[in-house]
Amino acid sequence: MTVVDTTTNADLGAQRHVNVLVDRCAGCQECVIRCPSGALSMEPVTWTALANDDACVGCRQCERTCPFSAIEVHGPLAVTARFDPANYQPVELRGNITETRRGYATWDEAVAEANRCLSCPDPTCVRGCPAHNDIPQFVAAVRERDLERAHEILSRTTVMPDICSRVCNQSAQCEGACTWSLAGGEPVAIGRLERFIADHAPVPAPSVVASTGDAVSVAIIGSGPAGIGAAWDLVEAGASVTVYERDATPGGLPIWGMPDFTLPDDVATRPWRQLIDAGVDLRCDTPIAPESIDDLLEEHDAVIVAAGAGMPIRLPVPGAELGGVVDATYFLKGAKSALSDGGDPVAFRSELGVRSERGQRVLVLGAGNTAMDVARMARRLGLEATCVDWLDERFALARPDELAEARHEGVEVRFSRTLTMLMGYEGRVGRALLAHTFQRDAKKSPVVLEREPDQLDVDLVVMAMGYRIDASLLESVGGLPIRKRATGMAHGAWSASGILKNPASAYNHHSPVGSLALDREVGLWAATMPLRERLWVAGDALTGPASVVEAMAQGRRAARALLDAHPTRPGRSREFAQSTAPRILVCYCSEGGTTKGVAEEMVDRLNLQGARAQARSINEVGVRELAEADALMVGTWVEGLVVAKVRPARAMREWLAGLPNLGGRRVGVFCTYKVNPRGALAEMSAALAAKGANVIASDAFGARDAHASIHPTKPEALANRMADRVVHNKASLATH
Repeated sequence: MTVVDTTTNADLGAQRHVNVLVDRCAGCQECVIRCPSGALSMEPVTWTALANDDACVGCRQCERTCPFSAIEVHGPLAVTARFDPANYQPVELRGNITETRRGYATWDEAVAEANRCLSCPDPTCVRGCPAHNDIPQFVAAVRERDLERAHEILSRTTVMPDICSRVCNQSAQCEGACTWSLAGGEPVAIGRLERFIADHAPVPAPSVVASTGDAVSVAIIGSGPAGIGAAWDLVEAGASVTVYERDATPGGLPIWGMPDFTLPDDVATRPWRQLIDAGVDLRCDTPIAPESIDDLLEEHDAVIVAAGAGMPIRLPVPGAELGGVVDATYFLKGAKSALSDGGDPVAFRSELGVRSERGQRVLVLGAGNTAMDVARMARRLGLEATCVDWLDERFALARPDELAEARHEGVEVRFSRTLTMLMGYEGRVGRALLAHTFQRDAKKSPVVLEREPDQLDVDLVVMAMGYRIDASLLESVGGLPIRKRATGMAHGAWSASGILKNPASAYNHHSPVGSLALDREVGLWAATMPLRERLWVAGDALTGPASVVEAMAQGRRAARALLDAHPTRPGRSREFAQSTAPRILVCYCSEGGTTKGVAEEMVDRLNLQGARAQARSINEVGVRELAEADALMVGTWVEGLVVAKVRPARAMREWLAGLPNLGGRRVGVFCTYKVNPRGALAEMSAALAAKGANVIASDAFGARDAHASIHPTKPEALANRMADRVVHNKASLATH
């Protein structure tokens, strides 16, 4: 199909009006900076925002970014209609695994869609993308018909554009965060433009740097998206990389868990073909037990655990032990093999215990993306399929387009239902009881209603409610999974961008894209922090089940943090290039300013010793700030009376309790006091040690200690001890 003209939208000629409430406008210019169409400037006399209605496109970026709600935009969006190619819909579904979703076939189609992009100065779509692809720039490259440049831009942030463009839930990520979507309209088809780039020019292979005998040796456990991302960055840096994979084929979930009609096999296998050619040592059929991780740390300089969350969740209901009740992993692997070239669908149906003729019904528990894949595979095996999920459809976990595709292919989806019992005959499942549920809010679990349940005759039950981390890994590594939830006040750049102001449009099912993106940031930064010395974790093993692009991005973050850390296994000597000055973050809790003053004095002393130090209130320190620091100093004032319990300040205790695992980071501890601090330092040290910190120095300062007229002062002495251990790597000195 050739797109000749997409500018016939009647709204393009409609007039928009920008109303500036001058009594509220503070002249901060946030709107002027972020307006993508140049419709805003500053009135030179009153220094308030001045709008040009003729230039306004109605994107409402100014409304979202104004901190004083001083701007109102009226009128329709000045944007052409989005073009999505029709899906391939086979006449005969049974046995047909041809890819159903279509990309843009011609340059005219791709350029017409690229022209809808506003190239926003502060692009919210980039924040919505877990990999932070430079979307405006690669879209501009498409507009200029420059595939080589588009690939160069994408390669900075992703190694899987062909895969992610097919399987990402763009509605809750980049497209949901598109400024058109946040304004209530149809977003730019970012996923299809990314796919166009990958479909029409080969994805570049890793830029290999030859490994030397002095290269860091890294073991990666798992070959899924997180393992791919980590291996890619490591091999490009010249590291010696060995990947251990328990399955016979590398690739993880995209290989065994995603059908060919969603992700063709030649696309899914492309990254590992390139990584093997780049020199990665891939060892399939080699499971690594969690208790064997220490053995790998003796053999390699560092280990990245990217094993994923591969344990299927099973619903503990009466009858779950009956024959004909299987998990999604077993079904998807078997169905994919049966439907591939040389496979035998009849034999697989027989293995499942269902007759070969039509009319046999599969009950799929769940209505997320995995459940949709199971149900659509069942249809291609000639089976009827019904999915049930206890969520309200408004809060469904599946991609909106995938849910629509499944229904079009004959899958029955019943929301607000939950399985309460399976019944059978002669040990084989035959009937399911489905209770009704009610859910008012996405953040609250549904409640089961006391009414007559539905009864459904079934021949097979597939539990497709998701996956969890292997319990033995949790026990061995500890601290997993992390809580992927952003807390406290959002970073100023996020709130100022406007992504947190509006949910996505109805086109994107009103996804809360801003809060989802902030939550993902927690996982991305946590991946940079080792859980213990020389051990990093990335992907689903770190955060629990997430998306392919998140896992890939976390793997890359872990690899880069590893390279920065220069890990070396015991007994091995390695030469390093001159490294940059270590980053020391001084975190303080200060009521009257005394502790803050000590913290700032320490920063000055540490910088004189060759560190890059900065002081920040604990209210300003989150996972990102912790991840960017090589070492920490933590200081607080002491509360309590001599006759009562003397402790670190309550705010500090709460902050310490909420810290992520610090992975062996070196930490100095200090407190300021007016009365005897007693056990305050010991309490802080114990709390930090429980979070995996290595407390290397501590001291307590009274008022005269902090402002003594003779030198060295006690704060200077503590700063010197930290510098000796962190900057100069000298032997341990006295800590008190």
